[in-house]
Amino acid sequence: MPGPDIIYVLMQSISNGKKYGIVTAFGLVSGIIIHTSLIALGISEVLKQNENVFFFIKLFGALYLFYLAFKVYQSSSDLDLDVSNIQKKSILSLYKQGFIMNVLNPKVTIFFLAFFPAFIDNSLDNIKQQIFTLGFLFILQSFIIFSLIAFLADKMTAFLRNNKQFEKILKIVQIVVFIGIGIFILV
Repeated sequence: MPGPDIIYVLMQSISNGKKYGIVTAFGLVSGIIIHTSLIALGISEVLKQNENVFFFIKLFGALYLFYLAFKVYQSSSDLDLDVSNIQKKSILSLYKQGFIMNVLNPKVTIFFLAFFPAFIDNSLDNIKQQIFTLGFLFILQSFIIFSLIAFLADKMTAFLRNNKQFEKILKIVQIVVFIGIGIFILV
């Protein structure tokens, strides 16, 4: 779903080209390593020792996803793709910006706290390994998605600017996905 990271990759790809979008994507997914490590090194020990904490993390995560669904419901479905105010940046600058955006984004940390526990089997002793595996898979799928966005940005620009029906469908899909993942976490 188009969040700030996806929009940033999209904008860099539209305004500077797919190469710049891919570099931005690489910076963004590099930040995920930090989030994964923090979760694995801190939360794994708490999860092994206290099932109540595990339950409350899952509950908080589900409630957070329901909140995001509600915020998407309240928001406009218009996508603003005006590139006239975006200045061209160096490749290194885009990588750093992507990395910093991801590391300092509290929503990413909250997402990891909300999402990862649903896929962790805390009856096993390898919780850290499970978290790092999930982190790697998340990095891989994020990079693939961001790269596809960078490649398709040129072709999609006119479509995204002119198709209000697509914007409405995208909004509905976001709401359904957030609610579905929230329910999955609870169940």
